[in-house]
Amino acid sequence: MTRLTTGGTHDYDKVAPLVGRVLVAAIFVLSGIAKVADWSGSLSHMTDKHLPVPELLLAAAAAIEIVGGVALLLGLKARWAGLMLALYLVPVTLVFHHFWDLAGPERLMQMVHFMKNLAIMGGLTYVFAYGPGRVSIDRRIGARRARHEEDASRLPDYRAHAHEPV
Repeated sequence: MTRLTTGGTHDYDKVAPLVGRVLVAAIFVLSGIAKVADWSGSLSHMTDKHLPVPELLLAAAAAIEIVGGVALLLGLKARWAGLMLALYLVPVTLVFHHFWDLAGPERLMQMVHFMKNLAIMGGLTYVFAYGPGRVSIDRRIGARRARHEEDASRLPDYRAHAHEPV
């Protein structure tokens, strides 16, 4: 049995952040696709909340969820995707899950959705703070950039001698 320890590099250091990103990204990608697939139903739901310009907000919501979710999934600009999705969830959660105005079973259901969104915001904040992990496009780009800078540092710096007389 593998013992979990702090420090060092372990396989779960690679896998756990990837699994976390996949699980969090799934809800956004699927929700964004569902908004596009059932445009009229989604528009009706937004109109029922008396939101201004619901067509524009629906298009923005679908785009944020799909683009942000895919970026998070791939680990591409993952910190910014995490921040964007967390900030997006603030008004969404307040407008669509206002359990404090409800009673009975509906109140409980909306409170569960509210708390679920808070938990998702926590996970997204974690990605923003600590990055996407080792298995990500961001990590590959960073490693490639570091190799390029290391190779460039080995080249002679001709600029240092540019002002010397010939």
